[in-house]
Amino acid sequence: MTSPSPHGTVLRAALLMLASTVFFGLMAVAIRLASQTLHAFEIAFFRNLFGVVAALPLLVRHGPGLLRTQHLPRYVVRCLVGVVSMLCGFWAIAHLPLAQAVSLSYSTPLFVTVLAVWLLGEQVRARRWAAVVAGFIGVLIIVRPGTEGFSFASLVALTAAVMSGIVSIQIKQLSALEPADRIVLWTTMLWVPMSLLPALTVWEWPRGITWLWVAAAGLLGTGGHMLWTRALKLGDVSALTPISFMQLPVVAVAGWLLFDEAPDRWTLTGALVIFGANAYIAHREAQLARRAATQAPVEGAKPGE
Repeated sequence: MTSPSPHGTVLRAALLMLASTVFFGLMAVAIRLASQTLHAFEIAFFRNLFGVVAALPLLVRHGPGLLRTQHLPRYVVRCLVGVVSMLCGFWAIAHLPLAQAVSLSYSTPLFVTVLAVWLLGEQVRARRWAAVVAGFIGVLIIVRPGTEGFSFASLVALTAAVMSGIVSIQIKQLSALEPADRIVLWTTMLWVPMSLLPALTVWEWPRGITWLWVAAAGLLGTGGHMLWTRALKLGDVSALTPISFMQLPVVAVAGWLLFDEAPDRWTLTGALVIFGANAYIAHREAQLARRAATQAPVEGAKPGE
């Protein structure tokens, strides 16, 4: 069989990331709808419970052997960080305008760049650091500390972004060792008991149409997770994460139609600044990857700037 071309692989990774972005955008809408009658912690639990149901076909397809792993401690750590990110993110979606909550989540690639230096020992020099600083200026534009527009919910959203950045790096490391379907299945299974504990502190059974919203959140979340994991296995984290900005039109339109939330100029301006910063970071990452691929066989060069 002919192996896919590098261009085809990049395109496939980009399309997978785009599809996951749409799924996650629709999941955010379902979370907001459910939050009208249910606490965010419970929504997170039911998202994971229905997510396991959505992931069970993977076990049927691959058999029980899919669960065999030598990296269970990695999964536990990854899932603990992931569930904290999820709880914070869901709470922010329930308490902030949808567009603002999603725009703040766009700071994740900035944290990925910073964390890659710390956790992976990557070399980042002046131009990419300047882009990171510009991106954080965009975050400040959205959050507006010291003004009436500032809220505790914004800090919770940023905490979710930091945790999500750690998860992105962990997924990239884990995907080099494990198949994508195993990562999705173990993650969804571990998230159920981890998210149940905080949910029990605010427990109230869903009623009526709320069941539909929490089920939709679970199905969309797991579907998005499957697509996202496959995208990260094929492509570079820094290059793919800016595609998630396509989530903003989805939630902005939904916020306007369903909740009468028009994005304010601060959110839009900050989101554009963050997008520009992330686009530059992704561009530099792609350049460095091409340079490394060209030079490594000859000079043994390492990625860097």
